[in-house]
Amino acid sequence: MNTDIKFRHSAIVHTAVEDLVAYKNNARTHSRRQIAQIAGSIERFGFLNPVLIDGSNQIIAGHGRVAAAKKLGLTSVPSLRIEHLSDDERRAYVLADNRLAEKAGWDRELLAIELQHLTDIEFDTEIIGFETPEIDIILNEAKEARGEVESPDDRLPLSPAHGQAVSPSR
Repeated sequence: MNTDIKFRHSAIVHTAVEDLVAYKNNARTHSRRQIAQIAGSIERFGFLNPVLIDGSNQIIAGHGRVAAAKKLGLTSVPSLRIEHLSDDERRAYVLADNRLAEKAGWDRELLAIELQHLTDIEFDTEIIGFETPEIDIILNEAKEARGEVESPDDRLPLSPAHGQAVSPSR
């Protein structure tokens, strides 16, 4: 393990949104829906994750947060100036910051517990990036894993309904 790693950045400062420059080769895209979710998260929790910028205010990480800040009409955002990276390292980090986060997994049981709690208290889960159908699937999978949900076949009536079966005419 490398114990010589230094924290090579300055303190978090507020940078005017109009002074920030998007990295023209940023391969990450953000839909309007995702920007709205990020904006909702910022409104609810505050701007907790600073934008990483280089010495010329070019965004290294945080393009989505900056777009959300613009949507919210914010004039400045917390930022962290990163100046120790070479041009090639900065280009690589732009990709690494996004890609490495994608490679993380979920403990589905713990995720279900957390989502169930938020659902129970009627928390707006859209702002944390989970949509209701997705949550339903996760919660149902957890219940099935615990043996708490009947299979769809178990819910079928055991005997036919009284009367004649009729199919609609075409």
